[in-house]
Amino acid sequence: MLDERTRTTILTLHGQSHGTRAIAGMLDVSRNAVKKVIQSDSAQVPRLERKELGEQHRERVVELFAKCKGNFVRVHEVLCDEGATLSYQALTAFCRRHGIGHAPPEPAGRYHFEPGEEMQHDTSPHFVELAGRKVPAQTASLVLGHSHMFFFQHYPRFDRFTCKLFLTEALRYFDGAAGRCMIDNTHVVVLRGSGPTMEPVPEMESFADRLGFKFVAHAIGDANRSALVERRFHFIENNFLAHRPAKDWDDLNRQARAWCDEQNAVFRRHLHASHRDLFAAEWSRLQRLPAYVPDPYRIDHRIVDTEGYVNLHRHRYSVPYRLIGRSLAIHESKDRVEVFDGPRVVATHPRVLDVDVTKRVTDPAHRPVRNERVALPPTPEQLALREVPTDLDLWLKKLAAKTPGRLASASRMVLRMFREYPTAPLVESFRLAHEHGLLDLARVEKMVLARIAHDFFPDPHQRSTTP
Repeated sequence: MLDERTRTTILTLHGQSHGTRAIAGMLDVSRNAVKKVIQSDSAQVPRLERKELGEQHRERVVELFAKCKGNFVRVHEVLCDEGATLSYQALTAFCRRHGIGHAPPEPAGRYHFEPGEEMQHDTSPHFVELAGRKVPAQTASLVLGHSHMFFFQHYPRFDRFTCKLFLTEALRYFDGAAGRCMIDNTHVVVLRGSGPTMEPVPEMESFADRLGFKFVAHAIGDANRSALVERRFHFIENNFLAHRPAKDWDDLNRQARAWCDEQNAVFRRHLHASHRDLFAAEWSRLQRLPAYVPDPYRIDHRIVDTEGYVNLHRHRYSVPYRLIGRSLAIHESKDRVEVFDGPRVVATHPRVLDVDVTKRVTDPAHRPVRNERVALPPTPEQLALREVPTDLDLWLKKLAAKTPGRLASASRMVLRMFREYPTAPLVESFRLAHEHGLLDLARVEKMVLARIAHDFFPDPHQRSTTP
């Protein structure tokens, strides 16, 4: 079919008294085509009027589309059961042309960002290969709006604490922050509202203020507003994650960081430069990070169980066994788990990130030595006996070796006897008890009473000779 320009030229040449054969030769078209244009005497291209197979079923298609909840496969099946002969492709083409179930396409927007004006953050679920098995992961990415410089990491879960961990590491990678961070109304950051009326969680707002940026959300459904970070996920899944095994999460994120360095240095034709080249001009416009950026951490409180472990996210971390039954504070950071007893650190372990298995992390120094007796601190009674002017160490050591559980109560009884009875008969009684292996304090006390009976308790049958 001839276009409008060719048809106009044919009519112009015909008006200049050129013949049909001459016009066809000059324009390299057929003489019949030239004749049809001259007969129509119009430069407009005529529309082809074809009878559509779906036109006779139009009302029924609209009705079935609503009943079948927009499922064109089911609409085609019902039409065929009712005797229609059109194919599925003809049905869907008819619906597209007449706007049945298909909204007209909308043009994509284009946004221009000045250096340091905006950065975009989002997450996306993927599957990663760790230690020979596929596990689900959340991929977090941050992209600078002007230079398109990007950074991403993988996590087994993504919550508010993980968001702060990622943003801290990403901003350290960029050595600065853009003034605005565009998000997609995620519950991790949003407290209430959406789009321009979004209010961030106070915890996240304080975190952003400390690092020099503000959280801003785009309108719900306007994914094109954060297209820079959305486009990265397709690139990550089909390039970085394409058969890239890793030993663990740390190994995977180290590879991701190295891959970011490599890809940010690649020349991009649509930018006429690499991301790193544009970043060199943008870096001076970024908000400088504070001189000290602390690692985010989360505090939990746990009671040490009877085995000497604390439970955190299904994983068990050992603590000194003497703290069994105590309530301890657990500080969880990016790669460490520290256990505090008051202001003092009593245990430090590497953080376990796996969520589909339960692991037990044990420090051998936290376990008691097998068959080792625990030396208990001396009681107040034992400390008082050390000041008594006599040597009872041998007798007390023999008592502790035979019945260690009786040492505290025996010390109290011995201290009472030294306070109530004279020292000389008491020392002599303990000397004899040690020689004969006597450990019964009741019998030792009877020996003392027998020695002092005549001195303090005279015989009542003896008459007094005093006049």
